[in-house]
Amino acid sequence: MTEPIVDAAPAIDFDLKSLPKVSLHDHLDGGLRPATIIELAEAAGHTLPSSDPVALGEWFRESADSGSLVRYLETFDHTVAVMQTKEGLFRVAKEFVEDLADDGVVYGEVRWAPEQHLQKGLSLDEAVEAVQEGLDAGVDAVTESGREIQVGQLITAMRHADRGQEIAELAVRHRNKGAVGFDIAGAEDGFLPARFKDAFTYLAQHNFPATVHAGEAAGLESIQSALVDGRALRLGHGVRIAEDILVEFDDEDDNAGAEGDEDSIGLVTLGDLSSWIRDRGIALEICPSSNLQTGAIAGFGEGIESHPLDMLYQLGFNVTINTDNRLMSGVTLTDEFELLVETFDYDLDDLLELTLNAAEASFLPLEEKEALVEYINDAYANLG
Repeated sequence: MTEPIVDAAPAIDFDLKSLPKVSLHDHLDGGLRPATIIELAEAAGHTLPSSDPVALGEWFRESADSGSLVRYLETFDHTVAVMQTKEGLFRVAKEFVEDLADDGVVYGEVRWAPEQHLQKGLSLDEAVEAVQEGLDAGVDAVTESGREIQVGQLITAMRHADRGQEIAELAVRHRNKGAVGFDIAGAEDGFLPARFKDAFTYLAQHNFPATVHAGEAAGLESIQSALVDGRALRLGHGVRIAEDILVEFDDEDDNAGAEGDEDSIGLVTLGDLSSWIRDRGIALEICPSSNLQTGAIAGFGEGIESHPLDMLYQLGFNVTINTDNRLMSGVTLTDEFELLVETFDYDLDDLLELTLNAAEASFLPLEEKEALVEYINDAYANLG
């Protein structure tokens, strides 16, 4: 992980939205504008829980805030339903980029599953091309406004389906046309990455990078399979790697360490799996608010203060911060940064390190990655 070049972090007394950010884990079908959903649903003849943008946004957040990943995923029935045409995919992708830029994101990887967007007759390639056209249009609109952003597609296969090889080939086919990586997503528990072992082998043979959802709804076995069978360079969420870390406390309060009280931690022992991930800098795409909503951190405590991300960060894991699904969680990356500041007393040095972690874990070519790191460092250095 790159050390920040800022000598001393000034007090955080300005809008965090102005900070340059890197977004690695953000689902296209989880970041729609409520007003857009309503307009596209009307054109498609799809019935929504509400036709009012404010009320619909609240419905998504309340439905997602159940503590269950299964229930969380059910909210996507409505967003996916309005993303079945070239026009719908183009508009959603374009607005997605514009919303990222409005949040200060300068580089974003947009993940989505083309196989879920074929109900109106699109082919897999046509769906990918429609999204890329929308992403390009979004980048152009941001550039015209005097700002900068770069985006890439993470082509995703649904882990409960049987199209892994087909989607892997799709991703490789579009590698020089916007696709920067591969992912598997969906119901994690019971669907190990080993299910797509041959597809991951194909990707490795074609030198195409993969990030794998693991360590969210399922635990260490899922993470191990992501590394071995999926050859994952990053872990989508990965938060349950903390289950492989033994923390012994000096006092009788077993929850003290979870609240960030380092003085209460007497001994931290990493297991073989967590040591492997930390020592090799395998990036964790942690999504704080989403992890709380889906119950991914239920084993560590009830509130956000119990999220093990701070412990992982303090222990030297390659932690990156992400939103997962901005519509469902009702958050932006700025909101997640503010949450870390409020909960764990993070300062600008911490936010810079987390951002640099994400930049270096991106699937950009080395030269572009170095330019991104330099841009972020320069922006922070000029904050004084």
